[in-house]
Amino acid sequence: MRNSKVVTLEEAIRRSGLKDGMTISFHHHFRGGDKVVNMVVDKLAQMGFKDLKLAASSLSDVHKPLIEHIKNGVITGISTSGLRGELADAISHGLLKEPVVFRSHGGRGSAIANGELKIDVAFLGASACDELGNACGVPRSENAKSICGSLGYALPDARYAAHVVVITDDLVAYPNMPQSISAADVESVVVVDSVGDSSKIAAGAIRDSKNPRDILLAKQAAKVIINSGYFKEGFSIQTGTGGASLAAVKYIREEMISRGIKASFALGGITAHMVKLHEEGLIGKLIDVQSFDKVAAESIAKDPLHQEVSAVEYASGQHLGSATHALDMVILSALEVDTDFNVNVLVGSDGIIRGAIGGHQDTAADSALSIIVCPLLRGRIPCVVPKVTTLITPGKSVDVVVTEYGIAVNPARPEIKEKLQAAGLNIVDIKSLAEKASSIIGTPDALPFGDKVVGIVMNRDGSVLDRIYNICD
Repeated sequence: MRNSKVVTLEEAIRRSGLKDGMTISFHHHFRGGDKVVNMVVDKLAQMGFKDLKLAASSLSDVHKPLIEHIKNGVITGISTSGLRGELADAISHGLLKEPVVFRSHGGRGSAIANGELKIDVAFLGASACDELGNACGVPRSENAKSICGSLGYALPDARYAAHVVVITDDLVAYPNMPQSISAADVESVVVVDSVGDSSKIAAGAIRDSKNPRDILLAKQAAKVIINSGYFKEGFSIQTGTGGASLAAVKYIREEMISRGIKASFALGGITAHMVKLHEEGLIGKLIDVQSFDKVAAESIAKDPLHQEVSAVEYASGQHLGSATHALDMVILSALEVDTDFNVNVLVGSDGIIRGAIGGHQDTAADSALSIIVCPLLRGRIPCVVPKVTTLITPGKSVDVVVTEYGIAVNPARPEIKEKLQAAGLNIVDIKSLAEKASSIIGTPDALPFGDKVVGIVMNRDGSVLDRIYNICD
């Protein structure tokens, strides 16, 4: 093919100029179905590379093979938004040579754009690409094998990395239009059998729930929104992917229809739930940094009012044009909330890393009203505690905490508390929630942390928020 950039993966790596000690990057839009990270790192190991730093937008259970590449010295450093599964467990016990650097999605976008996170070679999976490198996550050909929708977390890498390799399982005729990644930013194109299993995009935290507790929490969160003063014509919203957050959308929808209210836009990781409201005319526009299911991914292909945005445009705290600055309300989940309203979404009660910062810090800080939904207890584990295990989102960014035992409002938002009390909601002091949890299950034993730093939690402004220490068996 004339002017083609299509080469084998090994040739693409050789052309990139990659050397030991450099930084490689990946995105996670295929989530649990991703095949690109393991494929590329396997090849790098075969080629003899060592001491590479891996900068992924997030890592999950499917990336367990990285454990061996850490042991053999191919990977010595990681930066990411999240870690899960056996890889996270091994790193929590001190496997990795250097601490993992954890950034929010907006923080990662900012760090790439301002040069704090310098990427030498980006390996970006795409559902379709032409021979010059115009790539997207929404294939339109008959030969399409995968779909992931928005490539929002890959766009900063494509723009700012020194060298960009697009990996695709659907090489289409030039020009691939519309494209998410421009050929002007791409040096090589690699064609493989599969970049990802699209059926696993919606795996993990994304779930509908019939759990009575989730339904109760959802109803209470919806009541907070409806009575907050922000629920009016033209409001904007982002919801998380947990059961209670998704269920809250149902009750918000019913009230929107009842009152004849429409939202101006929904933001963030877009799900079928939001697409439905948009198609019903209840939400004007969808701003999509990550498509959380096939319905959302397909919606981008056909709907001009459903647009993908880069992580920088989505949630950068250093770019005043980012969408989070226009966000009215966000519903977020938590592993722990403490009596100062600080939130932990990353480290479990056992000291093991098992989550992701995602857009938590970003949306909580920029939205007019941030709502954290969490149960008081998960089994025998308290979720409202005197002090969080790991600080991820500072309490000054959190406005309301919704539990099944009552709703706590940050003292910095007395006007919200007044509105919710006037609506007859059960408003309680957050310290009473922590005391309630303690009275039910007692005081947990201190976690057996060691003295090795295995993770550094960054705030979205580039400062260090907290450090995670290795857990000892």
